[in-house]
Amino acid sequence: MAVVGVLALQGSYNEHMSALRRIGVKGVEVRKPEQLQGLDSLIIPGGESTTMAKLANYHNLFPALREFVGAGKPVWGTCAGLIFLANKAVGQKLGGQELVGGLDCTVHRNFFGSQLQSFETELSVPMLADKEGGSNTCRGVFIRAPAILEVGSDVEILAECPVPSGRPSITIPSAEGVE
Repeated sequence: MAVVGVLALQGSYNEHMSALRRIGVKGVEVRKPEQLQGLDSLIIPGGESTTMAKLANYHNLFPALREFVGAGKPVWGTCAGLIFLANKAVGQKLGGQELVGGLDCTVHRNFFGSQLQSFETELSVPMLADKEGGSNTCRGVFIRAPAILEVGSDVEILAECPVPSGRPSITIPSAEGVE
C-alpha cells in the first residue's frame, strides 16, 4: 500500500488526511524532516503560505522537502502548497518567502484578490474525463487564490481559469520594470 505524507504545519491538512482515509490510503502527518522517510508521495495543502514557511524554517524542513521533490516522487500542492512548489513567486510580502521549488512555474501569491473577491466556477478539464471517465468539468474554488502566470516547457496544463471581470488590476514588478 502506498504511503502518502501530508505536510501538517498549518492549513487544511486534516481535510487531506480525512480524504486519504476515505479512499483507503495510508496518510502520515509530516511536521519534521525524518517523517518524509519511507513516503511514496506528498501533499502540501492549502493554508497561509507565509506561516507555513516560517514553521517549515523553524523545523528545518526545507532541505528535506527539496530533497523529496528532487527525488522525483509525486508531490501535489494546493493553494499554499502550489506556492511552496513553484520555482518563482511574485506578489509576496516584503522580504519574500522561502520556496521548495521543483515545479517550473511562476506563481502570483494572491492573484485573485482578497477574501471578499473569492469565487467558484466550473473549469473545463477534458483530460480528466479522458483518463478517469466521468465529467469533463470540475468545480474550482478560489479563496485568496494564487495563479500560475507562466509555466516551463515541461509543464502540462490541465485546465485554465479565465480572470473574472471586475477583478482589480495588479502590478507585478519584474527585473526589467513593471509588468
